Amino acid sequence: MISGMILYTIASIYLGYSFIKDKHKTKSALLKSWKMFINVLPDLLAIMLLTGLALSLLTPSLISSIIGESSGFLGIIYSTIIGSIALVPSFIVFPLGHTLIQNGAALPQVAVLMSTLMSVGLVTLTMEQKTFGRSFAYARNIASIIMSLLFAFIIWVVMT
Repeated sequence: MISGMILYTIASIYLGYSFIKDKHKTKSALLKSWKMFINVLPDLLAIMLLTGLALSLLTPSLISSIIGESSGFLGIIYSTIIGSIALVPSFIVFPLGHTLIQNGAALPQVAVLMSTLMSVGLVTLTMEQKTFGRSFAYARNIASIIMSLLFAFIIWVVMT
């Protein structure tokens, strides 16, 4: 909360400085950013809807039953798919991982789930394509999946 207030204060100071330095450019930049926000708003609302749906359907107990200790490599694949599709805020991912471990989920499966939840965004792919381009969006998501699987493999070898 405090760090957010600090960041907003710093942003406001810089915005004020920019406005004093060149009013026209600052107004133009604010107008452009507002237009970008309006263009992205439908995608953001869809993402929020899908996030709420995913959080209501994918409860920790359901996920734990799919990615338990005995699920092995198939559990890692399930975790990768679920983590790539679901969109969970970062402040929920770590407590979710802890809850999953407590409910019997295996470390590699939880590791890949948490990693893909944080880095892969199939739900946000259309918005990412509009913003950064199709090739970048696909390359980033594929690289994130590969790194998440590598991370799960390292956890599997080292921790189990």
